Amino acid sequence: MLSYYKTIDGHITPIPSCEPGCWINCVAPDDAEVNSLISDFNIEPDFFRAAMDEEESSHIDREDSSTLIIIDIPVIEKSGKNITYSTMPVGIIITEKNVITVSTKENPVISEFSEDVVKDVQTNMKTRFILHIMLRVATRYLQYLKQIDKISSFIEKELRKSMKNSELIQLLDIEKSLVYFSSSLKANEITIEKIMRGRVVKLYEEDQDLIEDVLIEVKQAIEMSSIYLNIFSGTMDAFASIISNNLNIVMKALASITLMISIPTVISGMYGMNVNGMPVANFWFPVSLSVICMVISYFILRKKKMF
Repeated sequence: MLSYYKTIDGHITPIPSCEPGCWINCVAPDDAEVNSLISDFNIEPDFFRAAMDEEESSHIDREDSSTLIIIDIPVIEKSGKNITYSTMPVGIIITEKNVITVSTKENPVISEFSEDVVKDVQTNMKTRFILHIMLRVATRYLQYLKQIDKISSFIEKELRKSMKNSELIQLLDIEKSLVYFSSSLKANEITIEKIMRGRVVKLYEEDQDLIEDVLIEVKQAIEMSSIYLNIFSGTMDAFASIISNNLNIVMKALASITLMISIPTVISGMYGMNVNGMPVANFWFPVSLSVICMVISYFILRKKKMF
């Protein structure tokens, strides 16, 4: 699907067709739409294939008069009650007079621009428009990282009450999300640093402060994801040790109970043999002896902290 937007009176407004200085948003475009854009703007076909590849990492590519910038953006995936975080690539193609964004599905970052949530954005100022997109991507990473921190704190409190597999699986999902975030942010950082050199994308003096803000936000997100990942690794190791320790406690208690129960079994087995000459061959004697031996064994095991 192709949508056209242009800044009119300070607001990003949908327009019916393509104009110079407009922004073209492509969400899961079909072959006919892709071929139309390739022919109209003389774009390299590999640009679209790379932008729609879900495994593509962040990078910059330039061919003739067109430039492709791929950045990884964070997304939320919901599966029942569980929430997981992952990343997806978004392609930004810079032509002579327009900016084209290409993605395989709707995403919150691009939607903020199409819904005119982000203010003071000029679609005809291509470099500044791209930097605004990158700044919103970095801000979204920071927002999701704060959400992950709150979710992990809640799960840890639940785990302290009861060791359940569901909470452990949620922690594993969050740890995996942090790995995705960390790798994607580092790739985005390299891409932004290439843009800062001004060799691939033309930078203007008024863009320097903005791209520095973008780089600062990305570095902060990288630092946060690294810290959270280290905390998660320590937390998972701690809970693994706690679970193992709890299992050892249970096994010790079961072994002690088994030992105590075996005492009356041995005594009753001896008195149940079809032989003569057993001492005090009376029903109450083996019962009393079993009880006394069990009580003695209980105190011995209790003293050795087997209970």
